[in-house]
Amino acid sequence: MLKPRLRDLAALLLAGAAVTVHAAGPSPAPDGAELYFIAPSNGAHVKSPVRVQFGLRGMGVAPAGVEVPNTGHHHLLINADPMPDMTQPLPASDAVRHFGKGQTETEVALEPGTYTLQLVLGNAQHVPFDPPVMSGTITITVEP
Repeated sequence: MLKPRLRDLAALLLAGAAVTVHAAGPSPAPDGAELYFIAPSNGAHVKSPVRVQFGLRGMGVAPAGVEVPNTGHHHLLINADPMPDMTQPLPASDAVRHFGKGQTETEVALEPGTYTLQLVLGNAQHVPFDPPVMSGTITITVEP
């Protein structure tokens, strides 16, 4: 039985998708690509765990490590200050959450307080696109 990543790659190849592999670095972003929050909304007062839904237009979602043109996977930045280097793979941390399986939503446990959230789309190697495909920053308040 194939491992999940190999199975996904085999399915893409059988479907006739163009799959390419290249060295880590930014991939070109298509014109008009847009990343945004479906939920929560800017200024929302929420309870933990916080349900976060990711929206994407003009591109598709693929797991990390699987490279298909004009696809990527989500990264959620939480109180990211300073911003990570947008020319390098995004580091996994409490401030930069990776969704390399192609997830389009999550629940995040956060202590009560005010948080800034932003989404960044990374290519197969976790590198933001050029130009970066990222949402605007939203602010939420997690209530006790």
